[in-house]
Amino acid sequence: MNVTSARTYLLGKPEAWEDFPFTPDVAVMKIDDKMFATLSTQDALARMNLKCDPHEASILRDIFPAVLPGYHMNKRHWNTVLLDGSIPRGELERMIDNSYSLVVKGLPRKRREALEIRHGKVTLYRQR
Repeated sequence: MNVTSARTYLLGKPEAWEDFPFTPDVAVMKIDDKMFATLSTQDALARMNLKCDPHEASILRDIFPAVLPGYHMNKRHWNTVLLDGSIPRGELERMIDNSYSLVVKGLPRKRREALEIRHGKVTLYRQR
């Protein structure tokens, strides 16, 4: 997965949108004004920050050298994922789905339930 395919997948999540609140070279992907990912390129290497369950975040860092503690993020809940080709596409998609689902689950009940009605729980909370 490269930066273009990652961006396409991130923005393909229901009602996801892109913002640039920090700098023009760091895209922030949001659902309902809450960040679920960042995407940037630094030194010709694309990278994403993704939200993650703390226990799983640690396990992913042990399994994949390209998964690091979240850069400029809460390192307990966020990972930085280098898009260097070493992580299979399916695993990257699973990490993105998980990040999106965690943020949706944390939305206020009325907004979360409205999303569930519009898109269905299976779509919002896809687990692989």
